[in-house]
Amino acid sequence: MSFLGVEQSLTGRRWLGPGIDLERAAEAMAQQTGLPAAVCQVLARRGVPAHEATGFLTPALKDLLPDPRRMKDMETAAARFLEAVEQRQRIAIFADYDVDGGSSAALLLVWLRAMGQDATLYIPDRIDEGYGPNDAAMSALARDHDLIVCVDCGTLSHGPIAAAKGADVIVLDHHLGGETLPDCVAVVNPNRQDEDGDLGYFCAAGVVFLMLVEVRRQAREKGLGTGPDLMALLDLVALATVADVAPLIGANRALVRQGLKVMAARKRVGLVALADVSRMDSAPSTYHLGFLLGPRVNAGGRIGKADLGARLLASDNPHEAAALAERLDQLNTERRDIENAVRAAALEQAEARGLDAPLVWAAGEGWHPGVVGIVASRLKEAAGRPAVVIGLDGDEGKGSGRSVSGIDLGAAIQRLANEGQLIKGGGHKMAAGLTVARDRLEKAMARLGDLLAKQGAGDLGPADVKLDGMLMPGAASINLIEQIEQAGPFGAGAPAPRYAFPDLEVRFAKRVGESHLKLSLSDGLSSGIDAICFGAFDTDLGPRLLDHGGARFHFAGRLEINTWGGRQSPQLRLEDAAPAS
Repeated sequence: MSFLGVEQSLTGRRWLGPGIDLERAAEAMAQQTGLPAAVCQVLARRGVPAHEATGFLTPALKDLLPDPRRMKDMETAAARFLEAVEQRQRIAIFADYDVDGGSSAALLLVWLRAMGQDATLYIPDRIDEGYGPNDAAMSALARDHDLIVCVDCGTLSHGPIAAAKGADVIVLDHHLGGETLPDCVAVVNPNRQDEDGDLGYFCAAGVVFLMLVEVRRQAREKGLGTGPDLMALLDLVALATVADVAPLIGANRALVRQGLKVMAARKRVGLVALADVSRMDSAPSTYHLGFLLGPRVNAGGRIGKADLGARLLASDNPHEAAALAERLDQLNTERRDIENAVRAAALEQAEARGLDAPLVWAAGEGWHPGVVGIVASRLKEAAGRPAVVIGLDGDEGKGSGRSVSGIDLGAAIQRLANEGQLIKGGGHKMAAGLTVARDRLEKAMARLGDLLAKQGAGDLGPADVKLDGMLMPGAASINLIEQIEQAGPFGAGAPAPRYAFPDLEVRFAKRVGESHLKLSLSDGLSSGIDAICFGAFDTDLGPRLLDHGGARFHFAGRLEINTWGGRQSPQLRLEDAAPAS
């Protein structure tokens, strides 16, 4: 049954509220704990029992962080890494070019620097070398180094790792593993096929952090001391976890929560420079990591020099950090321009094929490999289906895919590669990359669509708006929002709660920028709340609310604290609306 009777909102979606069982659980929790009903609604949805509510709201890393040795090869990897440090061997770090890879590399570089040791950073060029280790780079690194640590890559790199003759190789990764592993010292990956998958929610930076925890334990057992403060590194882990869209469950909750506190202290000069150039004017949140800092770190790997992000994150020189941050900010602006052009062409093509297929895809000549992943995300959001976007160049196309909850895109693409339909491909449930021969493109996408249809992708309807409950403007206080935030951090795997505000009038509406809408809403009596709707004019939402004609609406969205001129006020981040009558 629809919530507030909304079967079709202004964006064409149905509203769904919590089921009766969740409502009862939330009510019982509120009675037992004294917590606000809005907070209990969030906890009930997360499956938290009443007796664990207080502990859930204050997650402690010491209680949630798993023993690193639960992962296969972890002890071996840590021992070899510690041996290299003890003997002052030459270490190279081969990293992916995204935020997770850059953060993982920075974790190791910063840790090693604190131990008085430098390491060589190598990040492949997205266009010239593609994702992951390659034969030439690994062979060259092996000639000058004793140990190569591959972070956020390497699990499927049998050939390139074999090419690293004369050097030991450790892989610290989280991408889906194949039936066999490369021949090297250790492959630490919670998504190896012989792992139970319980820790599969970690990103690569989380795996690297766990290895450093194990290194610390082994060093202490050998009487070598404890080494650098690992807690001070959690800002890097938090950035990678959020930017890589890793689920904010289990230990990731505590890692991100603590990492945000570390970041707020502004001790890491690279992140300070990046926050300043991003014009962050409030305490860091998952929003800032995912939408301000992450895209700028990514910009170097997308359309600039691949190692810019990792160098910034590892920098201890304020002048160098400021210059790198400024360059990444410029590249991010260029990236947005390129993305907009590709997005328009891709959406037109995908709409012509139909947005109701199990797979939504588009391919175009010369589309920049650095933006196809972002555009795939936009197609996924528009269709509510898995999406793949491919840039064609010569005889090949390089693409990226994004999935929706419940559909494992990485496994499907890996199967496609195993069947020989792709030149290569892999990833994880929600994101994957691929390279395909131009003359096999149509056939490969048809086969991928079939594989996704078997997972149920073809049965997905328009994305319903799932609401946690109903609030009136007067109840949306700063104090309540802060209490709700205690149930976070929110993000992938832990969506921020959405609330419905029923039967409100629009007192003020103004277009902001090209597509946003600023609103002031009121119950017509004594209470009101300000709202902001980003991208409102990309749908019917903006025009209908701007020209409301005095009509009243139900509104749905997420609560946040708006800081302006040193003052704080509650704000609704508006996502949808429906006529109240």
